[in-house]
Amino acid sequence: MQLNLGFSSFIRSGWLKPVAPALTAVVLALAAPQVGAQSLFSPAVKVNQDIVTWYELDQRQQFLTLLGAPGASDDEVRRALIDDRLRKQVMREAGIEIAPEEIQVGIDQFAARGQLSTDQFMQLLSDQGISRETVRDFVADQLTWRDYVSSRFLSQARPTEDEIDRALGQAGSGGLQVLLSEIIIPVNQQTIAQAELLAQEISQLQGFDAFSAAAAQYSAAGTRDNGGRLEWLNLTNLPPALQPVILGLENGDITQPLTLPNAIALFQMRGLREAASSTPRYSKIDYAAYYLPGGLSPETLAKAAKLKENIDTCDDLYGIAKDQPAEVLERTEASPADIPRDIALELAKLDLNEASATLTRNNGQTLVFLMLCKRTADGGEETSRADVANALTQQRLQAFADSLLEQLRADAIIVEQ
Repeated sequence: MQLNLGFSSFIRSGWLKPVAPALTAVVLALAAPQVGAQSLFSPAVKVNQDIVTWYELDQRQQFLTLLGAPGASDDEVRRALIDDRLRKQVMREAGIEIAPEEIQVGIDQFAARGQLSTDQFMQLLSDQGISRETVRDFVADQLTWRDYVSSRFLSQARPTEDEIDRALGQAGSGGLQVLLSEIIIPVNQQTIAQAELLAQEISQLQGFDAFSAAAAQYSAAGTRDNGGRLEWLNLTNLPPALQPVILGLENGDITQPLTLPNAIALFQMRGLREAASSTPRYSKIDYAAYYLPGGLSPETLAKAAKLKENIDTCDDLYGIAKDQPAEVLERTEASPADIPRDIALELAKLDLNEASATLTRNNGQTLVFLMLCKRTADGGEETSRADVANALTQQRLQAFADSLLEQLRADAIIVEQ
C-alpha cells in the first residue's frame, strides 16, 4: 500500500502546522508494546493523576509510523504521551478547550494534503487498526496547546518596534540570523524532469537526518560533505525574495523547490536567532564571475580549487583572464534584488574575497568561479516588518512553551511501568 498523506510538522512544544511529507510504500509490521499479561487498557505510565495506557502507546506509534513522521520510536512515543498528559493538565486547570469544529478542520487538513476526503482518510487509518479517537485526540492536543501558549504568552512574545528595527539591522545593532541546510541539484535539459521529481520528494522529507542524507547523496554544493549544513547567515545576506520564505519556516521545515539557472535548490530551517551585532542591509553587491569550460567535471573542479589557492582578491582575476576572450570574466555591481537568484544565494555564504565553484552555465557545460568583491551597506527595508515581527513572536512563543513544558515535567510525579 502506498499513501500520500499530509502530516503536521509541529514544533517541539507541539502545535499543529500541516505540511506535505512524501510517503513511500508503508507496510506496518509494528511490534506491540511488551505488555505481558496486562490488559492493553492498563496503565503504562502514570503522570500525576492521569494515566497513559498501553493501548494509547500502541495507537500513537502506529499512527506516526503510518504517516511517515519522526518520533515514532518506543521511547519517543512514550515521552510524547507523557508531555500530552502534562499539557492537558495545565490546560484543564486553565479551562482551555477547543471547539469540535476546529478539531475537524485539523483532521480535514491531513486528508486534503493527501488528496483524500476525510472519510477516505479515516477509512485508511481504520484499515490499519488506528481509531478515530486516536486521530482526534492527537489533533486536539496540538491545537489546544497552541491556543493556550498564545493566550498566556503572546503579550510577552510580541516584539517592540525597536526590536523589529534591530532585527532588520536598522538600529546599529542586532539583526536576525538563520541556520540553514541546503541541497543544490544541478540540472540540464536532459535531467530537469527527473530533478524536479527528486526535488519534490526531498521537499516532503521529515527530520534533519533525512535531509542531510539527501544532501550527501544529491547536492552539488560544497556543503554536501557536511550534510548540507551551512553556518549562521545574516538574514539580510539572502536574496530579498527569499527572506520572507525563510522567515515563514519552523525548525525542520523545508522550502518548496526553488528554480535556479541550471539547478534546483531546497533549504531546511535549523535555527533562528537575534544577533548581538549589527547585520546591515546592502544596497549594492560587487562580485566577479570567471567562467571555466568543463562544468562540474573533476578536472574543472581541480582547476577551480587551484585558482582559489592562487588569488587573494577579485582584482587578481583580471591577471588570470588576461589574453582570454572578454566574456570569460564578468565583474558586476548590482542591487541584491537584481542579482540572479543562484548567484545571490552563493554570495550570501561568502565573506569578502571568498570564492565558490558550485554554479554552472551553458546547460551545465561551464563552471562559474564566483567571488564576492564588496558589499555596500544600506538602511533599506525590503524585508516586511510584519514578517520579522511574526518570526520573532513565533520564536519567543516556542521558547516560552519549551520552558513551561520542562517545568511541568520537572514538577510532575511520573511512574513508568
